[in-house]
Amino acid sequence: MGKTRIICLVSNDLNHDQRMQKTCATLQAAGYAVTLVGRKRSTSKPLLPQPYEQVRVSLWAEKGKLFYFFLQWRLLWYLLRHPFDMVCAVDLDTILPAWLAARLKGKKLVYDAHEYFTEVPEVINRPWIQGTWRWVERFAVPKTDARYTVSEGLAQRFHQRYQVPFTVVRNVPKKPTSLRQRSGDPYLLYQGALNDGRGLEQLFLAMYEIDIPLYLAGEGDLSKKLRELVVAMDLQNKVFFKGQLPPGELRQLTAHATVGINLLEDKGLSYYYSLSNKFFDYVAAGVPQLCIRFPEYDRHNHMHEVALMVDDLKAFTLYSAINQLLDDQALYQRLQNNCRQAIRDWHWEKESKALVALYNSISK
Repeated sequence: MGKTRIICLVSNDLNHDQRMQKTCATLQAAGYAVTLVGRKRSTSKPLLPQPYEQVRVSLWAEKGKLFYFFLQWRLLWYLLRHPFDMVCAVDLDTILPAWLAARLKGKKLVYDAHEYFTEVPEVINRPWIQGTWRWVERFAVPKTDARYTVSEGLAQRFHQRYQVPFTVVRNVPKKPTSLRQRSGDPYLLYQGALNDGRGLEQLFLAMYEIDIPLYLAGEGDLSKKLRELVVAMDLQNKVFFKGQLPPGELRQLTAHATVGINLLEDKGLSYYYSLSNKFFDYVAAGVPQLCIRFPEYDRHNHMHEVALMVDDLKAFTLYSAINQLLDDQALYQRLQNNCRQAIRDWHWEKESKALVALYNSISK
């Protein structure tokens, strides 16, 4: 018999999705034949080599309702034309074609919830859009054969809502072989999407009282607005946009950062119960971080104190906390040492066992 075939569906470009790169490589190494299917943008760069198959589909729209409409049809068309034994829908925007193709072919359906899709800021302020995605969620999620998400908080919320269990597979990095010695001038680093609710506008206000620069690695819905804001605030010599970096370059930038930034506003349950990859990426690089005191971050910081927590995003709160990290060498060294301890527990080689066990449980 041949290998069990898994097709994973995402709605993004494949080169920058580190979680899916780890997921697909792990399942491939576990004996599955994995294909990751995503979108092709007009600005997409050539695919980076991976140990699994990668496919991009072209769409006739790159944003808005037409984007989601064409995404559903292109993913469904791909699934109908290619054999698979299991299909994994990554977030709600890929679950309908995955459900229909699995039902038509009598195959297994897995749901990978990277976030609480119906509770992200881009959705909660648009009642009709939110209602549509809630219908999709109510319809499709209970019909899946297995489900997993990124945090205990989200797993509990989903279980309460749909009365089906969710496994937790945290988005932790691979265990580093060594910690790099920090070199060069100090800087703050924010890595991640430049989207609403990330506390970036408040952080810019705090930068007037901070003596080292801020680097932002990522792009998003607010990319243009934030660049214009930096110019309007006359912060061009303090705030620098690095753009969307390949994973290897991003790890290099993180390794030499002085303080990592992980801030969120309370704009929906998705953010409130989040457990982002940047939290763990900073830890893996031995970089103390400034972090919002939301439940999952607070719970993990009680396991290993790796972050200075803040309860609000006022400019005074942020620059006071950042300057404390920069000036209090005893605090900084303690957090840095705790990062080295935490990575022994928070790494992909350990976390991925739950992922493989979940797929093995439904592949028999």
